[in-house]
Amino acid sequence: MSSQFTILDVRDRIQQAQSVTVLTGAGISADSGVPTFRGPEGLWKNFRPEELASPEAFDRDPQLVWEWYNWRRELLATKRPNIAHETLVKLETLIPDFWVITQNVDGLHTTAGTQNISEIHGNIWKVRCTQCQEVSQNTQVPLAFPPNCTDCGGLLRPHIVWFGEALAPKDLEQSYAALNRCDLLLIIGTSGVVYPAASFAPVAKDHGAFVVELNLDPTPHSPVVDVSFQGRAKELVPLLLKE
Repeated sequence: MSSQFTILDVRDRIQQAQSVTVLTGAGISADSGVPTFRGPEGLWKNFRPEELASPEAFDRDPQLVWEWYNWRRELLATKRPNIAHETLVKLETLIPDFWVITQNVDGLHTTAGTQNISEIHGNIWKVRCTQCQEVSQNTQVPLAFPPNCTDCGGLLRPHIVWFGEALAPKDLEQSYAALNRCDLLLIIGTSGVVYPAASFAPVAKDHGAFVVELNLDPTPHSPVVDVSFQGRAKELVPLLLKE
């Protein structure tokens, strides 16, 4: 990691860039008051997320899993995008090729107005039919059980990538294409240690991108990125946009 770069240097690089890719994680949503749903604050009726967010759990007890997701949806319905989300929307209007890859499922980027996005872990405001696989938007809170597909009557599940499931090929394809072509990669609010996000910084660097990390704490990527800044997303990200 080089320490000679300031946040103003990064801002200048963003202004000159033709292609910028952004990877976001829980840190950007934390500034909107979104809980991580991992650790103590994620416990629900003494269940850990790992016990509920799996195809096996849904097969065993879909009503229990939907109760948990309704609880999460009720919490998230009160949250709004913050200035970090809004800054990324403004940057998207200024940069010819701009792509957001998010690990978050809260939908706050799209609520803020981001257009070009890969939600690689899914979106809690979308449902997928277990029969016909149709994906649709559903913001009803709470969702009555059982929720059924309007097309085929099949049982709906949350459109989330659960433990043990593969990421959607289209999302991976879009993400790697964006990483391969970007001049600059911004990593915001994520340690990026879970695959495939763990590979994103090295892939972008191998293709010549300048890699910037903005996170509350140092991460395993900090020594290998071009520059790393510690702080909250809502404080650091607005500095990337010229007033």
